[in-house]
Amino acid sequence: MPAAPAEDHALKKGTAELLVLAQLEDGPRHGYDIAARIEQRSDGTVAFNVASLYPILYRLEAQGTIAGWWVERAGHRRRRFYKLTAAGRKRLLQQRAAWSAFMLAVQRAAGLEYA
Repeated sequence: MPAAPAEDHALKKGTAELLVLAQLEDGPRHGYDIAARIEQRSDGTVAFNVASLYPILYRLEAQGTIAGWWVERAGHRRRRFYKLTAAGRKRLLQQRAAWSAFMLAVQRAAGLEYA
C-alpha cells in the first residue's frame, strides 16, 4: 500500500539531501536529470517535482556541499549543473552511515526481515 500524500512528503523531506547528493556522486548533473535519476533508481517509488528540488539544490550549494555553474548550448536553454564538493562527498558518506544505522534500527523495531 503506497504512502499517503502527507506521509510521502515527510519521507521525501527527510531523505531529499541524501538522494540529491547520491545522484551527483558519479558526476555533474542538472536539476531535471537529478530528479529523473531519483525516480528511475527508485523504480518510480520516489519522484520529485523539479521545482521542489531547486530549493534543496540552492541550500546545498550555500552550504558548500555542491557547486553549481551555468551551461549554455546553442539551440538549448541554459541549464545549471551541479557537482559534489569534497565537503559534499564527506557529507554523503556521513549521511549514508547514519541512514543505514537508522534503517536497520527501524527494521528491527518493526519486525521487518528481508531474505
